[in-house]
Amino acid sequence: MNKSKGMRTETLFKIFIVVALIGLAISILIPVAWVFLASIKENKEFYSNPWALPEGFYFQNFIEAFQEAQMGSYLLNSVIVTALALVFLLVVALPAAYVLSRFKFTGSRFLNSFVKAGLFINVSYIAVPIFLMLLGWDSGIRTLLDEGLFLNNRVVLALIYASTALPFTIFLLSSYFETLPSDFEEAAGIDGAGYFRTMFSVMLPMAAPSITIVILFNFLLFWNEYILALTLMPGDHKTLPVGLLNLLAAERAAVNYGPMYAGMVIVMLPTLILYIIVQKRLTQGMTVGGVKG
Repeated sequence: MNKSKGMRTETLFKIFIVVALIGLAISILIPVAWVFLASIKENKEFYSNPWALPEGFYFQNFIEAFQEAQMGSYLLNSVIVTALALVFLLVVALPAAYVLSRFKFTGSRFLNSFVKAGLFINVSYIAVPIFLMLLGWDSGIRTLLDEGLFLNNRVVLALIYASTALPFTIFLLSSYFETLPSDFEEAAGIDGAGYFRTMFSVMLPMAAPSITIVILFNFLLFWNEYILALTLMPGDHKTLPVGLLNLLAAERAAVNYGPMYAGMVIVMLPTLILYIIVQKRLTQGMTVGGVKG
């Protein structure tokens, strides 16, 4: 009797999980699909029945978004900033995570605690201090040069993105490095490989699933970041989220909804493409690191 009751409870629980997951998927897919369909509608279609399927493919919305709203320039800025930030982040985080997870030395516990403390710092709280710091540096440079160097600079913004993402990235990579067996390092040492050769030729390839997760998560973080981009890029080098907000404000005031949704698609499309490309590796990375070898 108890066994039958337990099986019934387990079945009901599985049904509840399936229904909840289906409901969550629908709540995500419907708005995304609606944005894609709305991006190819003519403006008059929004007044008749905004929920109806588009009558045709009106690609003029994307042309207006790229030409009139300068979404192409914003897209290029986002690509440059995101790519530079990922390169800066990986160059610093990979060696740091490897050393902190595989070696014990004086001060290593303090450094680990210091990195973990950085996980509790919200970027929104330090945006204004960063802006004032860079503004002060620019004021000093203007006494020597005609213009500033630190504000409205894509390289500086990429460095700040990488710096703010270091605690989470080092923590995640360190946790994965700790699960890797030391036999491969010992074998590499016997073959005469040094620390750098062991890290680059042995450990980093083994940590490829975790590195894939880091790249994907930080790409989404950098690509969609708004507060720092708005604060530190007051000139022409605006990134896509800031440009999208300007587009939304302009098209909403002009009651022109097609280019507005086309701009949303331009922002979403790179992230969807990247997720499709790395989906298999992402699943591996989320499961492999859970078992200690």
